[in-house]
Amino acid sequence: MSKGVSTTADKNIVDLSRSHRNKAVSKAVRTMRERLQSSHSGSPAFDREILGMHVDSALQGAAVVPFMVLLAGGLGAYVSLAPWIYSWTLLTLTVHSLNILLVRHISKRDRATLATTKWRRMLLLGQAAMGVCWAFFALQGCDGCSGDTVVLIKGAVLLIVLSVTAMANILLRGAVVFGFLPTVAALIYTTATTRAPLEAGLLGMFTIALVFFFFITLRLYHNNLKLLSFQSEKDDLIAELEVAKSLSDEARRRAEEANLAKSRFLASMSHELRTPLNAILGFSEVMATEVLGPLNNPLYKEYSDDIHRSGQHLLNLINEILDLSRIEAGKFELHEEAVSLLDLAEDCIGMVQLRAKGKNITIEEQFEQNLPDVWADEKAIRQVVLNLLSNAVKFTPQGGEILVKAGWTAGGGQYVSIRDNGPGIPENEIPVVLSAFGQGSVAIKSAEQGTGLGLPIVQAILAKHGGEFKLKSKLREGTEVIAILPARRVLQSIPAVSETQAVQPRRRQFA
Repeated sequence: MSKGVSTTADKNIVDLSRSHRNKAVSKAVRTMRERLQSSHSGSPAFDREILGMHVDSALQGAAVVPFMVLLAGGLGAYVSLAPWIYSWTLLTLTVHSLNILLVRHISKRDRATLATTKWRRMLLLGQAAMGVCWAFFALQGCDGCSGDTVVLIKGAVLLIVLSVTAMANILLRGAVVFGFLPTVAALIYTTATTRAPLEAGLLGMFTIALVFFFFITLRLYHNNLKLLSFQSEKDDLIAELEVAKSLSDEARRRAEEANLAKSRFLASMSHELRTPLNAILGFSEVMATEVLGPLNNPLYKEYSDDIHRSGQHLLNLINEILDLSRIEAGKFELHEEAVSLLDLAEDCIGMVQLRAKGKNITIEEQFEQNLPDVWADEKAIRQVVLNLLSNAVKFTPQGGEILVKAGWTAGGGQYVSIRDNGPGIPENEIPVVLSAFGQGSVAIKSAEQGTGLGLPIVQAILAKHGGEFKLKSKLREGTEVIAILPARRVLQSIPAVSETQAVQPRRRQFA
């Protein structure tokens, strides 16, 4: 049996053990969290990355140190023909080659399981070996040369080597100290034995430079740690977003399946519900009007009226649910034609006039005359105005007033406004009444409760026409609802073209 995505339309439970879930993303999230929870000064995850970056940098700059060694050896050979310079050059290049072999060996190992402490110590020992070589260089002198020349050459070479080594080993903590403490010791020995002021100046200048570069490399090392931390945070956020996207895709799939199940249910049940309802409404109306003869008990007639009203209420509820479902599913098609908004509003007022008179409610009209027709679905716009008028009549108290206005908007469209002096809606409940099945506290306390689908249907129909719905209300000050159709829906009449004399065609002349 397949373990993939379920095709069951009625699935409602989240499948948390789905085989297609992205396990790599979850693993990345855990790794990033462990990395972020560790400190910047010594976390194993960061140490491995720092060591890997140092190895890559050392391999890329492997030719820099041999160039410096050959330069120092060439200057020494130029100044002095002593044989020690050739031996020192060969020894230093050998030590550097061993360090490069060590770095290459580390680069071939798996960095995820790299023992950072062990290999870091070996790299520092390699730097210390190079430092011993440079200490030998600092100890050497020249019997046949002036003292100033030798000291100046040694100082220049050592300072250049110190700066190059410090910049090349930023990611290896302590490399500068391990690499040049032997050189400082050699300069101290030379200064103590010769007692020359120039040697003492070289010692002081080199020591100050060593301390300076130590703090510079330490600062740059911590800056690299911060950059790695920021990169980890970014990777963690990306991984979290991937997980959230996976969950949202799963939720969207389940919502689509639930929506499909709802559509199938409504499609199959609408006929099953309407058929018995028609029988209930028909037979209850026949019984209430006593078409086939009088009922022996007056209560039977009252019960028949109650059955008819309840059946009518249930039929209206089913129709509203089906309308909203078709709109949400995108299957609500507009049958557009030229519609007069004024005539449509007057018809709707006539339909609710009987109910308004039963509550002694006055309906006033303020219509702008000579409004052109609009291109819209007459049945849908009629449902919009009728829903809004029915709500106004429902929540307006005895002896209240309703004002219905229709006219132009500032943008060239047309609107229908319905204002009542009912109890109003609290400001915090407006989003509730605009949602599907949402009812405010006034509606809940009212004896004439509805389904809570009227306003969502109005919004959806107007949005389908490219229009807009506005609701303005204050507690104990009444409510105003405005249905707006855009300017592109208005059919402007074009004046007739006046008759003009036809233009005589020009005769073509050929040479």
